Amino acid sequence: MEELDLKQLVNIFWNKRLQIISIILIFLIIGVIYTFMFITPKYKSYTSLVLAKSDNVSEEVKDTSTITQTDITLNQKLVSTYSELIKSKNVLREVIKNLNINEDEESLKGNITVSAVKDTELIQITVTNYYPDRASDIANEIAKVFTKKVGEIYHINNVYIVDEAESSYIPYNINHIKDILIFIVIGFVVSISYVLIVNLLDTTIKTAEDVEKQLEVTVLASIPVLKDDTRKMKGGVL
Repeated sequence: MEELDLKQLVNIFWNKRLQIISIILIFLIIGVIYTFMFITPKYKSYTSLVLAKSDNVSEEVKDTSTITQTDITLNQKLVSTYSELIKSKNVLREVIKNLNINEDEESLKGNITVSAVKDTELIQITVTNYYPDRASDIANEIAKVFTKKVGEIYHINNVYIVDEAESSYIPYNINHIKDILIFIVIGFVVSISYVLIVNLLDTTIKTAEDVEKQLEVTVLASIPVLKDDTRKMKGGVL
């Protein structure tokens, strides 16, 4: 019985193959239009900072001292504080002024991500923008302004730039192949669902088995429909 049901299911899909292919093609076209015309490319650039031993010590101490575990622990605790300070209005306002950007602090803050590398003293500043060069300029300027602010606030100089931001001309938010494949999968699911729903709502009798199920009687014989072209005559059909 299961084999028969599987055959019926396969036959249903085969008979509706044109509808399935049409629906998938429609979603394919929608996916191509969407990914090439409706997604605005955005670019990402990042710079890395590291917290090290402060330079505000005497020359004698510099010659004899090394970075201790206490220094490392203190710097790791400062990472979370510094991460919030990077996105403060005081820092962002100066960045906007220096670069002459037509953008407010809140809008710029929404395009900045600050992350601390786990169990390290590294901070990564990531900036997203519609223009690759502007993204790198903002990231580098944030690093410079933040380093200066740390000196003004804490009176120490323990932040150093490890990697300067570089322009990336590959949009991070666009993947044409991935987007198109997603729409194809959606089209396939929609087409299968459509065929199953239409078949479920179709109550017409098509086969002898349908007659037996609906009327609970046994079909003794059936008359096939024949197409006999030999009966055609000039001027009409007998």
